[in-house]
Amino acid sequence: MADGFFFQAIIYLLAAVVCVPIAKKLGLSSILGYLFAGIIIGPYVLGLIGQEGQDIMHFAEFGVTMMLFLIGLELDPYKFWRMRRIIIGMGLLQVLGTAAVLFIVCSLVLRWNWHATLTISLALTLSSTAIVMQTLKEKGLTKTSMGRSSFAVLLFQDIAVIPILAILPLLADGDINNKNISQSLISNLDPWLQTGIVFGTIGLVYIGGRYIIIPLLHVVAKTRLQELFTASALLLVMGVSYMMQLVGLSPALGAFIAGLVLANSEFRHELEGDIAPFKGLLLGLFFIGVGASINFNIIAADPIFILIFSTIFNSLKFFVLLVVGKVYRKSSDQNLLFSFALSQAGEFGFVILGFAVQLNLLPTTLSNQMMAVIAISMIGTPFLLLINEKWIDPFFGVKEKPKEKYDNIEEQNDVVIAGFGNFGSTIGRLLKANGIPATVLDMDSDRVDSLRKLGFKVYYGDASRLELLKAAGCENAKLFIAAIDNPRVNLQVVEMIKKHFPHLKILARARNRNDAFELVDMGVNDFYRENLYSAVNLGVDALVEMGHRRYTATRQGQRFIRVDEEATFRLAEKRHDKKALLISTLQEIEIQEQLIKSDLYNQLGAQDHAWEADDIRREQQQGES
Repeated sequence: MADGFFFQAIIYLLAAVVCVPIAKKLGLSSILGYLFAGIIIGPYVLGLIGQEGQDIMHFAEFGVTMMLFLIGLELDPYKFWRMRRIIIGMGLLQVLGTAAVLFIVCSLVLRWNWHATLTISLALTLSSTAIVMQTLKEKGLTKTSMGRSSFAVLLFQDIAVIPILAILPLLADGDINNKNISQSLISNLDPWLQTGIVFGTIGLVYIGGRYIIIPLLHVVAKTRLQELFTASALLLVMGVSYMMQLVGLSPALGAFIAGLVLANSEFRHELEGDIAPFKGLLLGLFFIGVGASINFNIIAADPIFILIFSTIFNSLKFFVLLVVGKVYRKSSDQNLLFSFALSQAGEFGFVILGFAVQLNLLPTTLSNQMMAVIAISMIGTPFLLLINEKWIDPFFGVKEKPKEKYDNIEEQNDVVIAGFGNFGSTIGRLLKANGIPATVLDMDSDRVDSLRKLGFKVYYGDASRLELLKAAGCENAKLFIAAIDNPRVNLQVVEMIKKHFPHLKILARARNRNDAFELVDMGVNDFYRENLYSAVNLGVDALVEMGHRRYTATRQGQRFIRVDEEATFRLAEKRHDKKALLISTLQEIEIQEQLIKSDLYNQLGAQDHAWEADDIRREQQQGES
């Protein structure tokens, strides 16, 4: 019974439920909670999951695939194309630079044969996409300069796995264990034909997404069955990943391309909402699997070598990343964060080392030692980021800023704005033009530098820090505007304001209706959905172009906004029941249309011609002609 599915599932879930809250309580990342949970229940501590860790890892790696699909969904294809120089430039420089430095140092100091040295160097140059992206999301750094650079390098690394796996067989001496090597359907074809099939498969994913997947999702959506749409979303990710695997590509890369194709579709948010829970659960399972896979017997056999090698490897990779950041002119604090975040090895390192053992490029003992190094470096990343955040960045990174520390806020205003991107800066400019000063906080140091050069007084700092909010004058301010790009961080800041400054009036940015529901749950009634108002303004102009008077169209637009906002409060009560939410949404749409139609027909009259002299004149001229 102890080896049964339900017992194993209970152990995994119980370990996560106990360890993750403890880690968060201690101010650590949830990733560390999952990793320690895996260590505790793993075969080398309590032994509750025996040797099941390897099987679980194959299943849990799908969480990484789902994560890249969601990243693709959130990324505008045009923006991705604009990033191509950063992706190729920074990514190639990091991969080649790290591999070259590791190869030279290992060759001079350890004197392994060059096949083993090159294999290990290539395996260790890849960072952990799962750990880095999850950490950036938790800390709200995905939209920062450091976050964009990290994403670019990680994406290039994921792509680089393909040529690395293709190179390894060329290094083998011919004594290959073919029985254990998983081959793709095209591995026995000529290289030129393999290349054509690979590019053809990528093109098929793009065309299929445009002309097959989206129409199919329309059909599924018409059934109004939420569970069927969820099943379709999972089928989409699994199908694309499997197809990529058949031609020897990374499943995660295929999922990313599929997400990128669907990024501009009307199903983007629905797919994101359906897959996110599975992604989070499987990623947690992945981190537990990493913790459980650490072989403490191997570490105990030669702890000095493994610990020293891990330290030197992390240091070398850190300094290579630091140089890459300097080449691309990153500010000191952003560069430090970038270098610490990507200084570990990653999950693809396990794949490369396992493949190398099958090719007899590495002895099994050395491969196991390097796998232990990878696992240790992955566990150490959250600690490195915590050390940087608590002790290095406040003294070194901020001190390097020109002229003054951004955290030293010397003014007290009635208005505090958190987040000064496109959304927040528009608000700030409007207030400034009307003679209302505001204290502005933003945590993207590169953006702060640019805005200060343009004459804006912006303070560098994390608005989720209570001490910074106090320094910004929240205790005496009258109005707090939450306009941070990252919805999760924005909600965290609003929650902190509600808790510590209950007197403060909050006006909060909401990216979509789901964010609005969260704000309603917190008791915030003044929220502003990004797309609603611009969409209504466009709709008003469309009505005018189609013959409606400007006054009528404007009033109908305002009426639409008011009715939609009232509906949001009613729908928020049913947000946790997807079926009830869907039914209520359809009812609200019908009610909204009826109210607006009745308002239009009841109000049409002479009084509706206000400030429409041009329209009246045009109609008269048309009548005379």
